[in-house]
Amino acid sequence: MRRQAKAAREGAFARHGTRASEDIARHGIAFAGRPPPAVVSGFLAIGEEIDPTPLMQRLLGEGYRLCLPVMEGKGKPLVFRAWAPGEPLAETMWGIREPPPAAPAVDPDVVLGPLLAFDAMGYRLGYGGGFYDRTLARLRALKPIVSIGLAFEEQRVDAVPHVDYDERLDWILTPSGPLKCG
Repeated sequence: MRRQAKAAREGAFARHGTRASEDIARHGIAFAGRPPPAVVSGFLAIGEEIDPTPLMQRLLGEGYRLCLPVMEGKGKPLVFRAWAPGEPLAETMWGIREPPPAAPAVDPDVVLGPLLAFDAMGYRLGYGGGFYDRTLARLRALKPIVSIGLAFEEQRVDAVPHVDYDERLDWILTPSGPLKCG
């Protein structure tokens, strides 16, 4: 399923390109009900993921505070470090760029995440490491958060296989607009 989902995302990326990132930015995240100065975790796109940078730029301009995920190791939830465009990044495994250890750790109120596929119930197919599932579970144990997957419409599937520890997304934000999950 990951191979098919990756192919579908590659095709969508080829058709829509950077226009998808601009469309997502135009929607913003007001639908999520978390006004500024909430902390929003973005991500830096790799491969054919929708680039959230235009959205993060908009959110920063609206008064949101930003952070990025940092991998602490296999089997561990992500941690988040404060970051704003233009601040330094360190390149880690798989070419992922992260804020350096000196950046303050924060717990976001809104988590934007990449995915390979999603369904209407909010289940996401990721890369198989379980990082976002562990992370969302940890954050939800601390406080109410909103999780938003960024995706092309073409990444929607009828059902994503899931088990009891898989965390559902609250929203999917596509270039056409937000979709409430569940």
